[in-house]
Amino acid sequence: MKNCKFDFWLFLIVVLLLLIGILVLASVSAVFSQEKFGRTTYYLFHQLSRGLLPGIILGFLAFRTPLSFFQKWTGLFILINLIFMALVFIPGLGVVSGGATRWLNFGFVSFQPSEFLKLNFIFYLSIWLAKRKELKSTLLPFLIVVGIVALLLIFQSDASTLGIITLAAGLMYFSANTPLWHSLLILLMAGAGSVFLIKIASYRWERLLVFLNPETDPMGMGYQIKQALIAVGSGGIIGLGLGMSQQKFGRIPQVMSDSIFPIFAEETGFVGSLILILLFLLLLWRGFRIAKKSDDKFSQLFAIGFSSWICLQAFINIGSMISILPLTGIPLPFISYGGSHLVAELIGVGILLNISKSIKK
Repeated sequence: MKNCKFDFWLFLIVVLLLLIGILVLASVSAVFSQEKFGRTTYYLFHQLSRGLLPGIILGFLAFRTPLSFFQKWTGLFILINLIFMALVFIPGLGVVSGGATRWLNFGFVSFQPSEFLKLNFIFYLSIWLAKRKELKSTLLPFLIVVGIVALLLIFQSDASTLGIITLAAGLMYFSANTPLWHSLLILLMAGAGSVFLIKIASYRWERLLVFLNPETDPMGMGYQIKQALIAVGSGGIIGLGLGMSQQKFGRIPQVMSDSIFPIFAEETGFVGSLILILLFLLLLWRGFRIAKKSDDKFSQLFAIGFSSWICLQAFINIGSMISILPLTGIPLPFISYGGSHLVAELIGVGILLNISKSIKK
């Protein structure tokens, strides 16, 4: 490991998370693949070919490409990303699912632009904050940029992604040694914005009520969390064994994506769940370690932003499945089914490993 030119432990952590994702998806998706396509491996192969493989290829390219290339073209990348975010509202291109318009379908490929926006925005913000010489005057431009992103996500009914981006951006802003009152004001505005978003959408208010009292609607809004808790509790200490989950048979909605953690907990138990959580904590530690040892401000901010994004999203997803947070519609990083988020996460890993190459051992 001492001879590695990159952070080997970060690489190993991500590999373990990917292996866990493949194993649990193979277990969860088999029954749905068989019912819909007549074979048990359709969704697994789809994830491998449309998510893991392109993610590894693009992540490797991000690892090998000089950081100066990304820094030079990041403005163009985020502009293209924002254009794609707007294109989802065009009939025929945008795909409506579950009452939300978040996907683009070009026929030969479909993807979710907001997943790439997380990565692009963190990269853009890292460069922008690193270049600012007068940090006292950063607040208004920061709020304007976040506001533009927020409007697009609100119109897509994607408050969960907005929350993740806002939290990661806030941590990056604070880490850039900006005045403390700026961060406190951002925190207050984020809180007020959350209340506003809850008020304008009745389903968010219902989710909050169900979180506060799951028994209010056990067969409606409370059904998902009720079944998720049954799955988690059924796992016990060591779990029922891989492939032995009972709750995956149509009892939990979105079981391959947002709700995959309860199935993992049912099959691997408390021990497996603890290992998964520890892996995400270790990823956070390696990310912050890279930030601490990096010489330039951009690398520090990106490492903080990316590792915070991954771990915040993981813990919000897990927390919502064990009823310590309200339900959200975000995937579990590296684990949930879905190519867009996996590709974006692996590109981010490639960039972070790229940054780690310049760290003095």
